[in-house]
Amino acid sequence: MRLALALSLLTTPVFAQCGGPLPAFLDGIRAEAAAMGLSADATERTLRGAAIDPGVLKADRAQGVFQKDFISFSRALISQNRIDNGRIYGNRFDRTFDRIEANFGIPRGVILAFWAFETDFGQVQGNFNTRNALVTLAHDCRRPELFRPQLLAAIELTERGGWNPATTTGAWAGEIGQVQMLPKDIIENGMDGDGDGVVDLKGSAPDALMSGANVLSSLGWRPNEPWLQEINVPANLDWAQTGLGRVKSGADWAALGVTSRNGQIATNLDASVLLPIGRSGPAFLAYPNFDVYFEWNKSFVYVTTAAYFATRLQGGPVYDAGNPTAPLSGEQMKSLQQKLTNRGHDVGGIDGILGAKTREAVQTEQSRLGLPADAWPTTALLNAL
Repeated sequence: MRLALALSLLTTPVFAQCGGPLPAFLDGIRAEAAAMGLSADATERTLRGAAIDPGVLKADRAQGVFQKDFISFSRALISQNRIDNGRIYGNRFDRTFDRIEANFGIPRGVILAFWAFETDFGQVQGNFNTRNALVTLAHDCRRPELFRPQLLAAIELTERGGWNPATTTGAWAGEIGQVQMLPKDIIENGMDGDGDGVVDLKGSAPDALMSGANVLSSLGWRPNEPWLQEINVPANLDWAQTGLGRVKSGADWAALGVTSRNGQIATNLDASVLLPIGRSGPAFLAYPNFDVYFEWNKSFVYVTTAAYFATRLQGGPVYDAGNPTAPLSGEQMKSLQQKLTNRGHDVGGIDGILGAKTREAVQTEQSRLGLPADAWPTTALLNAL
């Protein structure tokens, strides 16, 4: 079956990937779905009535919240109410979380944090028509390579009887259910957590939680290992050794004077020292499981906040905010990114967001200029460039 499909794809014409009149674009989707062996009936039931949703495009372009620094972002997302609700929902679905820990080796705090951030424990799942959201983002030329496969997967979901394209709603980016899963993830990792024979990611918390855990497992989660741990770092640490791309064993970091604020350092595991807002702010050891978070969401500040929140839900302490240097404004950050780009660095776009690529470029330039290379952009760096 797979060989036949592969051979058919070799002779399949190249379809328009984005843009242009919507009817022509949808005809391309129909042709590609047919080449994949999906039924014409399922394709028509999925695409019938499809429309571009301007609200989806507006939401896609307006992600300024990710311009916030880690402290501002985490304090905005992590409230006492969310912590209290995490305890309540953790107890309510205790047996499901026990199954997740037994089957996948994923602590409940990790799943609870995603559940809280994505939909406030299933209470706010989004009211965008999912089919239209996927059509809109696949048609738009900003990220068609991500969303066209998801639209085709939605047709497969229709064929399987997994959803109603006309009525199913969710997030603006096409995710469905309590932990916000895209169609391909639903097909590959959806699980029946409550034993009723149906995978209902919108109405069944056990289904959603087990499915979310299955996603993390498929992305490479290493069972029963830590993901993030707050640490104290010595003032004389070589800051150029910090950052996600610079790995040492926990034992080596301990030998350099790194100590844990809660629990013991996993001396047998590789880890990176993560300084979300520089050497004077909170500091963490990021273990291999931290990398899995970036497969769920690409935003550095979201990932770090979600991972930290998981430690709080597991009983960890509030981070030591320290006394960090004030962050650059959005316009200053864009100016910095432009200067870095002019020097040959790939910062992932001039968007005012301190993502992983911008951090790497900042650290490189800090080292070159003799500044503390902690990947935290300052006015001193901006002026020096």
